[in-house]
Amino acid sequence: MEFFRIKRDIPFMKNALAFNIVSLVTFLLAVFFLFSRGLHFSVEFTGGTLMEVAYKESANLEVVRKTVEGLGYSDAQVQNFGTSRDVMIRLPLKTGLSSDKQSDQVLEALQKATPGVEKRRVEFVGPQVGKELATDGAMALLVVVVGIMIYLAFRFEWKFSVAAIIANLHDVIIILGFFAFFQWEFSLSVLAAVLAVLGYSVNESVVIFDRIRENFRKMRKASTVEVIDNAITSTMSRTIITHGSTQMMVLSMLLFGGPTLHYFALALTIGILFGIYSSVFVAAAIAMWLGVKREDLVKPIKKKEGELPETP
Repeated sequence: MEFFRIKRDIPFMKNALAFNIVSLVTFLLAVFFLFSRGLHFSVEFTGGTLMEVAYKESANLEVVRKTVEGLGYSDAQVQNFGTSRDVMIRLPLKTGLSSDKQSDQVLEALQKATPGVEKRRVEFVGPQVGKELATDGAMALLVVVVGIMIYLAFRFEWKFSVAAIIANLHDVIIILGFFAFFQWEFSLSVLAAVLAVLGYSVNESVVIFDRIRENFRKMRKASTVEVIDNAITSTMSRTIITHGSTQMMVLSMLLFGGPTLHYFALALTIGILFGIYSSVFVAAAIAMWLGVKREDLVKPIKKKEGELPETP
């Protein structure tokens, strides 16, 4: 399906160096902010207090959230679970306060705002649990990266594999750089968004790489630059349809999903935008600079004995 077709190839690779310099500067800034500011981890990683409260009627999460924030817990997570009357609150660690004192303080404030609130459960999530979650998240990211590299090496060629991994890690680091610079909360849902961006970005790279391989078979007299430009240009309609539809869905979550989905949708929005950019100007350009050529992707046809070679 195509909304439009561009008849003349756009010279993407002509400006690849300039765009990659911009990309490198952005990447280095993201790394700098990651080391200088660090990520603002949520309760799931740092540890804290988990409490469940019950309302007599449907709870107004905005009122609950503002009440908790009024006590100095700006990073607290508030969400429904089970029914609309049950609310789960995650509180970050606070110096000098135990979990019981924290929960009693919050419960007292909630009862003043809405009489009849009952405390159902209070648990302390220790830093050790947060450390295990962080380790498991990093391991999941490593497994995804290795799996993508192996897949692309088997399907295409190692040059494409290296190019795609550099482009995908470029997307991940830039997402993390945004979260470090603005000190947005990094939770498990954001980690899930980062992993989703990895798969999403590599899908776009595979589409372009597949078209490059197909072009090497059809455009036998064209140079590598011409083959890559044609591959990117011919997939633009598909890119706009796919990414436009996905971005509309993600933006709806960002605008109307509330605080629970806000940072998840924000990470996806950044990842999708940079994923399109990296597939075109990073992955394809790196493959070109690594010296990908027709012989890497198209196996020569073996001639039978006595058969004359083909004339061009």
